[in-house]
Amino acid sequence: MKVVVIGGVAGGMSAATRLRRLDESAEIVVLERGAHVSYANCGLPYFLGGVIEERDALLVQTPETLRARFRLDVRVRHEAVAVDRDARTVRVRDLVTGDEYAEAYDRLVLSPGARPFVPRLAGVERAFTLRDVTDTDRIAASLAAGARSAVVVGAGFIGVEAAENLRRRGLDVTLVELAGQVLPPLDPEMAAPLADELRASGIDLALGTQLKEVRDDDVVLDDGRAVPADVVLMAIGVRPDVALARDAGLVLGPRGGIAVDDTGRTGDPAVYAVGDAAEKRDALSGESTLVPLANLANRHGRLVADAIAGRPVTARPATGTAVVQVFGLTAAATGWNEKRLRAAGRAHQAVHLHPGSHAGYYPGASPIALKVLYDPSDLRILGAQAVGADGVDKRIDVLATAIAGGLTAPDLADLELAYAPPYGSAKDPVTMAGMIAENLATGTDRTVQWHELAAVRDTGATVVDVRTAAEHARGAIPGAINVPLDELRERSGELPDGDLVVHCQVGLRGHTALRLLAGLGRDAANLDGGYATWSAGLAA
Repeated sequence: MKVVVIGGVAGGMSAATRLRRLDESAEIVVLERGAHVSYANCGLPYFLGGVIEERDALLVQTPETLRARFRLDVRVRHEAVAVDRDARTVRVRDLVTGDEYAEAYDRLVLSPGARPFVPRLAGVERAFTLRDVTDTDRIAASLAAGARSAVVVGAGFIGVEAAENLRRRGLDVTLVELAGQVLPPLDPEMAAPLADELRASGIDLALGTQLKEVRDDDVVLDDGRAVPADVVLMAIGVRPDVALARDAGLVLGPRGGIAVDDTGRTGDPAVYAVGDAAEKRDALSGESTLVPLANLANRHGRLVADAIAGRPVTARPATGTAVVQVFGLTAAATGWNEKRLRAAGRAHQAVHLHPGSHAGYYPGASPIALKVLYDPSDLRILGAQAVGADGVDKRIDVLATAIAGGLTAPDLADLELAYAPPYGSAKDPVTMAGMIAENLATGTDRTVQWHELAAVRDTGATVVDVRTAAEHARGAIPGAINVPLDELRERSGELPDGDLVVHCQVGLRGHTALRLLAGLGRDAANLDGGYATWSAGLAA
């Protein structure tokens, strides 16, 4: 059997090397139009920032090492320009010599990846993208030539990573984002601390605006500002590279990627597709989606190799779990955010909490902002987000696993997670989220979201701040009555008639106050996530 793989890096190389481990006799050819076939593309921003000091550390494998270890015929600077599905051949162009030839296959794996989206703007040809090692080399050359300022367009994961690392190199950096917040995959109240961190680290944020023109030494934004820019980096997003598949007559999916089944097979039984160009099945809706993440590309490359080798396989639906460093903070997410749930008209319940990363009495604990979203009818977990200095990644990984395992939100309360004071608390943040969800499901608790508070007050509800007087003085919701929790039982008679919304700093004392008031016959709700979530939402 002869297998031709078009495109290397995560998806293509995973397919090729896995197939070799399963079939020593197969002839495997890898065609890569770029100069490098196996590199750590997720590490590119960190090389620019000097965190990764050696460029060669980015190069995972070379054609020579792949031939020696896996007996793969890897051809860099060779571009697949056409596929003849009837003849089962690929027309290949040698980008060094310009020669073209036909390469036959029994099975074909498409892993062309995605192309950065660059809008048509005046002067935009001066801008860089950051997709491969060659892009990185070009940017590094500009930095070495004395660049002092940079504009990064797009505040998604790649844009934020690039902005951070250019700032680490000492450049004056402006981060431009059309949305009104950084990291649009997060909900606004979760992204607000990250914007503060970026500003505190010296990055200028131009939110709610977009690039209008690129000039020789600066850029012009649509609000009229001219911003100095020795380096302009476009990180708006990517589009699946489907030209080869489309021209070959393969079916494209509703999101514009290559349509595949749960084994990675296209409509042609001899052709498979993996990576950023191939559509996935969303774990929550079951619909087609695009998830340009390296971990999925690796998984699906392996899966396709198994399918070609005759093993029974089925791709798991994708939750889009991702994590990013933002200077001293980490942000991570899995599943859907609340913005997407609202847009889809999908019922949901949100839980916000701000627990410590580990036991508070052990030195070094820091707060985590955690948000869990679930379906109020069947309690199925729909998504989660977390932001903090420490312990964020492992909590989101637990929640991603819970989604994959079909756990409900209250089920989280019963998870047995590793605990020792340096690493966590006896009540882990994830289990605490489950306890809150359980309280809501059983009617033990009732909450109001930060963005619902104004409407609830308009109906006549009174806000009661149960924090200490000193906390209240440092910052308070306008019009809130301050009755500290430890005085609430004796002073409950001072509260006005009607509905009450109680709150503390993060929600825990608010829950205690709610139960106290319920025992006294008062109708109350707890402000979910407390003053911390409300103030973050207000700042977003």
